[in-house]
Order: sequence, then structure tokens, then C-alpha cells
Amino acid sequence: MEVVSPAGGQPCKWSAMEVVSHGGVEFLYCDLASLRSIRQFVRKFKEKNLPLHVLVNNAGVMMVPQSKTVDGFEEHFGLNYLGHFVLTNLLLDTLNASGRPGRNARVVTVSSATHYVGELDMDDLQSSGSYSAHGAYAQSKLALVLFSYHLQGLLAAQGSHVTANVVDPGVVSTDLYKHVFWGTRLVMKVFGWWFFKTPDEGAWTSVYAAVTPELEGVGGRYLYNEKETKSLAVTYDLGLQEQLWARSCQMTGIVDVTRDVFSGSLPLREDVSLGPPLAGL
Repeated sequence: MEVVSPAGGQPCKWSAMEVVSHGGVEFLYCDLASLRSIRQFVRKFKEKNLPLHVLVNNAGVMMVPQSKTVDGFEEHFGLNYLGHFVLTNLLLDTLNASGRPGRNARVVTVSSATHYVGELDMDDLQSSGSYSAHGAYAQSKLALVLFSYHLQGLLAAQGSHVTANVVDPGVVSTDLYKHVFWGTRLVMKVFGWWFFKTPDEGAWTSVYAAVTPELEGVGGRYLYNEKETKSLAVTYDLGLQEQLWARSCQMTGIVDVTRDVFSGSLPLREDVSLGPPLAGL
């Protein structure tokens, strides 16, 4: 189990234990706003020699005041997107080794309907020119969709038994809204029971994407309310997907294998991830 904040770690652990009747639940700390923390988490997880059948990328912040991660990235882009980008890449070897025909491993990435109004500024991914909390959040959610689709393309090109899908949980009543306009918070307080999903309801589509037999071997889908739907038209732009992936690799030190994979010169190997070695951490 990986989470962003230590304050939320133990409640998450005990909540998970309530629904697990067999086996155990172990808490491993991971701060997705820190590349070092992500690498340390991956190293500790891999030391356990456990399979990884499902990875759900579900951490994030929303409409926070302008700030940077410890690595100097704009917080929405750094935590919501780059953190999951690095985490997924460093765990791909374990996912590849865990998946098999008829039982693919799955990567489920949580985006948002906000991606429909997002714009990806490749010249200013850090929103340094003109900062808008809503714009930065929307861009990070748009980036997650592009990332998921490109990841699925790489996996399929290698014949991997891993699939990647993206989900939209809907409008869910959580603490994510603590930074939004006070009027929105008031509406949530008065009418939230009518317009907003509960956290449990918001998780339904993620759980569906993680376990439903209907998606066995199926990737590259955008899911809302347990049904496939279309994401923003620009997310299907293969050139933009590749461009964002390449820039993300440059920003985080992940090796970009796109050309090698699509050219067929890099066959799938279960003992190799798409990221750099973890030595020295």
C-alpha cells in the first residue's frame, strides 16, 4: 500500500484491514511529491519479492496555491502526474513479471472530468508564466490520460501481459476541495449529499477497472461510472502522447524507450524496467 501523507497512512491501513479477511496489510510510506521517496518506496517494495497484479495511481492535490515539490516541479504537475509517471515506470518490471495470459496485471490511473477543459502547454508545463490553480490541476489530469494511453501503446507493442486504463471517479466529496472557492465549499456542505458521490462511490470505477473480467487483456480505455467513454479528443494524438512522455523522461531521469519499443528492437524482458537502476538509494 502506498500513500502520500503519513497522517493518512494508518487510517488507510486499518480501513483496508477491515475488508481483508485473509492475509495481511502492510503500510509502506511513499511521498509522490519526492522522486527520492518514490525510489526508496520501490526499492523497499522490491526487496519483499512480492508480485504486483494491480497498481492504482490515485494520489493528488487540487487547486492548491502556487508551490513547488522538493524537486522543483509545480505541485499539481509534479505530484499528480510526474510522481505517478515515475512510480509506474519503476514498477513495470514487477508488473510484467506478475502478469500472465488470462490474468494480466493492471495499471489503473485516476484522472478527472476536469481534463476535458485542460490544456497542455509543452512550453510551460510548470505553469510558471501565468499560474492558475484550476488550469494547473486540469493540465495534470490531462497529462495522466495521455500518459496512460502511451503506456498502453508501449505495453501492447512488447506483447506485455500488463494493461493500462484511466478512470474518472466523478465528483466526490473529499478533502480535495478544501482549496476551492468558499462558495463551492458552501454548496458542497448544503447540497453535497445530492450532487456529490461518497468516497466509496467514487472508488467504484477504480475497483471495476482493477478487477472486472470484462477488462481482462483490455487497455487504453477511459472509464466513467464503470463504462467506457471518450476522453478529450487531443488525448488520442499519438504525437502529443509521445512528446509528453519524452519530456517527462527528461524531467525525471527515466529512460525513454519509445523508439526502441515501437521499432521492435526492444523485446519484452521481465527482469528489466523502463526506468534507471535503483542503486545508491
